[in-house]
Amino acid sequence: MSISPVPFATRTFVDTSGFYALADRSDRHHLAARSALSRRAGSEWITTDHVVVETWLLLRARLGYSPALRFWDDLAAGLATVAGVSSADLVQARAIAAAWRDQEFSFVDCTSFAFVERLGLTHALAFDAHFRVYRWGPARRRRLRLAGE
Repeated sequence: MSISPVPFATRTFVDTSGFYALADRSDRHHLAARSALSRRAGSEWITTDHVVVETWLLLRARLGYSPALRFWDDLAAGLATVAGVSSADLVQARAIAAAWRDQEFSFVDCTSFAFVERLGLTHALAFDAHFRVYRWGPARRRRLRLAGE
């Protein structure tokens, strides 16, 4: 699937931790996630198919079937654009895992970072500490600006 330019000022990558915080009112990041949702005018939320699967499984396991279905319905209603992880992203994700062994990033974290790099994204709704750690580009100086910063 090709991702074409959009008329939004910013594309924001949404991680499982961001979606989960939106869904779980008892999550310590719920209010920050709701605030990000209310401020997203002019920004397209974008995520990957891997994040969608991970989020679905987490919601189903922790909150139940109905919240998982609500998440699916919210995606269908336009909460976020869902893009597929490419085979090139998978190759880059493996390189990321090898380069950051001390962090033990998850498979989905690595594919997310590869996707973010490929699209040149600069913003993310993520509460996973790995999104604060990860850097790329020359001398690893590039990083995501996270919601709430």
